[in-house]
Amino acid sequence: MPAGAQLIADGGIEVAPGITFLVGENGSGKSTLVEAFAAVYPRTGFISPFANVTGPGRSPEDSSLSYHLRAETNKRASPAGFFLRAETMHNYFASVDADETQERMWNGELLQERSHGESFLTVLKYRFADVGVYFLDEPEAALSFQSCLGLIALLHQMANEGSQVILATHSPLLVSLPGATLLEIGDWGIRRVDAPEELELVRNWRNFLEAPPRYLRYLLED
Repeated sequence: MPAGAQLIADGGIEVAPGITFLVGENGSGKSTLVEAFAAVYPRTGFISPFANVTGPGRSPEDSSLSYHLRAETNKRASPAGFFLRAETMHNYFASVDADETQERMWNGELLQERSHGESFLTVLKYRFADVGVYFLDEPEAALSFQSCLGLIALLHQMANEGSQVILATHSPLLVSLPGATLLEIGDWGIRRVDAPEELELVRNWRNFLEAPPRYLRYLLED
């Protein structure tokens, strides 16, 4: 994976304050990077030693990249944070609902009684309140257009309060957040992009929405 190779060759990467978006095609390595960063950051949380306040842990499908990394943090760095990874959230919701000790941590709400998107929004409501370091892997997968706008507002608030967020996404909506750091992942490795308009993701969506038939006539030919 070129992005992982560059990360190791460069001796690491400095994560900017505020919000950092990782953007790239499927298989480019953006989710692998988020998983690795989440695995090495020392998240323990503030609220309770008996409740899961940091999100899903490692998965057997995770890359071994995290074993080559370590997090360099300030001694006063917050231990708060959460890893929202779309493909494992269903199991996380089930484990939370089945654990009576966690009921108070979610104000008595049962995550699996809600739609997938509503469950995600509940996680954002209760687990993103403390200043800390947060990792999200394609959260837009469960969110509507309006909910994505709500996530943008939340990310803006978190950055203003001092949190750091590293987020892998395919959403041209989310990357429009002003002041965010944009890292494009691809065959070249990792490169910083100054504005959303320079991302291939945004260009492709804009071109399609301006003239869908231009794309569809080739895809739907008999």
